[in-house]
Amino acid sequence: MYPKSIQNLIECFRKFPGIGEKTAERLALASLEMEKDTIDLFAQSLIDSHIKIKRCKVCNHLTESDICSICSNENRDQKVICVVEEPKNVILFEKVGSYNGVYHVLEGLISPLDGIGPDDIQIKSLVKRVQEKNIKEVIIAVKPSIEGETTTLYISKLLKDQKVVVSKIAHGIPLGSDMDYVDFLTLELALSERKNISD
Repeated sequence: MYPKSIQNLIECFRKFPGIGEKTAERLALASLEMEKDTIDLFAQSLIDSHIKIKRCKVCNHLTESDICSICSNENRDQKVICVVEEPKNVILFEKVGSYNGVYHVLEGLISPLDGIGPDDIQIKSLVKRVQEKNIKEVIIAVKPSIEGETTTLYISKLLKDQKVVVSKIAHGIPLGSDMDYVDFLTLELALSERKNISD
């Protein structure tokens, strides 16, 4: 139906999560109406994100430097770590604006059914940070699911003998919900009303 170049563009848009065939078609056709400068910027941004973006050597968050801007910020409380599942969760908490500690991105959750064990995510590097940096508190802020609870329990057991308070965000967040769809107020309340789960 479409020339090959447009069909290829439609197929590229379909690779994005949540984009079906009709939406991909609309996006591809809409891009034909854009200014050349906008298209150039879009194309260059895609290339740059693949070339320049890497993981922070401290917390695993996305960065263009070896150390992300949060970990290198001396005004942040470096003794409090908020543990999250993925980089977009860091952005979510930063938008709330009430948290002043640092983060640790696990890059997944323990899920035996999916073949994901503790060694497949960034738990060892978290324990190493706690041991080496004299961390005061670890806040576990992962989604309230079976995988989230399993991961929380595993981390709390690993840190049991360390001199650190282990807490998790309060469950103002509905069980089984995706963190992406939680409103800022609920997220702020859940963070401020976190519970201590260390002995």
